[in-house]
Order: sequence, then structure tokens, then C-alpha cells
Amino acid sequence: MLMHPIEMQQMSKAFFACWKSAGMHLDRQVDGGIRFWLRAHPYPPFLEHLSFRLGNQLFFVRVEDASGRVQPPGTEHGLFRIAEKCRGHPCVLPMTTSRSGQDWVADRPGWGLLDAHTGNAINPVALVTDEMIPMTPWELQDMAVQVVRDHLTGRGFQIMSWQSDPAIDPSIWFVGESKGPEWVVVRSSGFYQGHAQLPQNWAGIAQECVRLSTTGHFASICIASDQQEHAAPTDTPIPLWRGHGMHVDFRGLAAPPPV
Repeated sequence: MLMHPIEMQQMSKAFFACWKSAGMHLDRQVDGGIRFWLRAHPYPPFLEHLSFRLGNQLFFVRVEDASGRVQPPGTEHGLFRIAEKCRGHPCVLPMTTSRSGQDWVADRPGWGLLDAHTGNAINPVALVTDEMIPMTPWELQDMAVQVVRDHLTGRGFQIMSWQSDPAIDPSIWFVGESKGPEWVVVRSSGFYQGHAQLPQNWAGIAQECVRLSTTGHFASICIASDQQEHAAPTDTPIPLWRGHGMHVDFRGLAAPPPV
């Protein structure tokens, strides 16, 4: 597992207003709103600005000011990277100010989304199929990180930042019991693999984090199809299909041995 520097560029106040309106616009395109948001928060790091699942398809959205006056955080490179790793659709949502100049609205009709590769309009509903799509390692890691985030917030801890790139450690920073920063390395594993093991480069991860905190934790998340618990132990593992039910086994944070 590699360690990479992460750009922590913040949203400007002007872009935040644009981003918020973009999310509300997308939510209105679905009767009852989008049920499965993957990213709908304004905190760095930024690969995409918004992302969601519709049926068996994933959509990663970069919000842009059509006039070019308000600059968004992140890059198109980040958008293409996460969309490729998750087998999703990279999209651009151009926004513009309303006639009153007080609000942001989509620059294009309908969903307002453009294919980031071709510039052609995208209708997410039309791209949903009945195909059984296996979840990618990035999707599994994102699910595992979400489980740990929910665990921490449920215990009253404040999350500082998180990211779901399987190649980047740590996965989560939070304000711990000492009121200072603490970090978590998250690993996911399949049903028949058992719980994940502490990464061999733990000492290196800890060394990279020591300038901010010496307190680290390890979280192992075992994920299986919800149909797996009804299968015999000798049966072939049931694939983790995107959009289908999952069974999650998480037994809390583990304090690794001192380094």
C-alpha cells in the first residue's frame, strides 16, 4: 500500500454556493430525490465534487462555473481517476447564475450533465441497465470507510477528513478522546478471506503521520453478499454485485502494536 500526499484545497465561499445548488438540482431530477449519494459533502480532498449511484451505474460529477469566473477545487485528472477506478461515468455539470444574479442554476436543460470525455449530454436514467456489475476495490473500500466513519460519529467523535482510495493511507482522520488528531487505516476483505491483516508497512504509515499524530488505529471490515450467509461453507463465494444487499462484519477499531 502506497502513501501519497493529498491536496487539501478548500472550497471557496463562492464555489460552495454553486456546489450546493448543483446538488439540489441533481436531487430534483429523480422522483423522491437521489437515494444513494456517494459524495454529497463539501470537505476535501476532492476527486469529484458530487457522486451518486442510480441503479447499477455510478456517476462522478465535477461542478463548474460556465462563465469560468468561480474556480472549483480539484482537477479533471482526479475526476477521470476515480471514475475509471470505480467503473463509473465522469460528468461535468456547468452552472450559471440566474437572471437575478442571486442564485445558481444548471446551464443546460434536464439533468444538465455532460460527458467529461466527449462533452455530450448525459441522461443517467437512460444508462441504467439490468447488467450484474461486480463492485470494484474502490467501491468496497468506500463502503468500509463509511462503516468506520459511522462508527466514529456514533461515538461522538468529530471527523476531520476521509478518503476512499485503496492506495492511500490513512483513510480517516478524526478528533480523538485526547481532543487531538488521530488516524485510521481501513482495510476491507471478502467473506472467505477472513478479517484483513495489519499492513506490512504500518511503521512507514505511522512515520508519515507522526508530524500530526502518534495515535493510529486499524479497522478491518469483512464484506459479503447478504445471500452468502445462507450458503454452505464449501460453496463458491457469491460476488458482491453493485446495488445488491451486503452483510458487513466490523468489530471496532484495533490499536496496533507500538512502532
